[in-house]
Amino acid sequence: MDPVLKIEHLGINFGGLQALDDFNIQVANNEIVGLIGPNGAGKTTVFNLITNVYPPSKGRIMIGQHETEGHATHEITQYGIARTFQNIRLFKDLTVIDNVKISLHNGMNYSLFEALFRLPRYWKQEKETERISFELLDVFGMRDNAYDMAGSLPYGAQRRLEIARALATYPQVLLLDEPAAGMNPSETAELMETIKRIRRDFNVAIILIEHDMNLVMGICDRILVLNYGLIIAQGTPDEIKSNPVVIEAYLGQQRSE
Repeated sequence: MDPVLKIEHLGINFGGLQALDDFNIQVANNEIVGLIGPNGAGKTTVFNLITNVYPPSKGRIMIGQHETEGHATHEITQYGIARTFQNIRLFKDLTVIDNVKISLHNGMNYSLFEALFRLPRYWKQEKETERISFELLDVFGMRDNAYDMAGSLPYGAQRRLEIARALATYPQVLLLDEPAAGMNPSETAELMETIKRIRRDFNVAIILIEHDMNLVMGICDRILVLNYGLIIAQGTPDEIKSNPVVIEAYLGQQRSE
């Protein structure tokens, strides 16, 4: 099967500093890949390069059959990439369901005239948007919060809403940047089950940046370890756990804290 995401020899310099060098990965459909490493290792930089927030200094990124070079972030989203962020970026003054609907409106094709005069095609598509939005909220157990203001939700619920909004674009690849940040152990356990359900129900590949090793080891098929912008190890969770280079660079660091 062709990979849904293929990255070859990716690298970027910031003012002479090599932030990422020779990063290579192929991600298959429905695969969950963890990206771990110490703070400043280059993990979020990888996400920013995939979504073309930064243009790479070298290398190639393919989403399905589409090369990302020269394309704006919104075009790359249409190719099948969606992401969440370390810092939650919701429309906090809008309702929960409106946050999800915003991502779905790219697929709407009624005209401004039809919207202004509330013509049948407008109502039909808006009704379908609402149905899909409720289905997504059901996945995250948030149907009862549909008309709450997004900013009023607890932190963990805001995280879940951000993932629901990302899924509304029907991505091939979902990039999750520290989704468990700020969650308590109970919320993290729920998130693990949610991510497993996302893969099963949405047929999507997931790349996950996370510092919670229980979550990473519990759900990832494969893990890449970054340090100083270089991949220093990759393999299954069991292989990463027992890799002495990883223990020294990252896991051992965490155990000593």
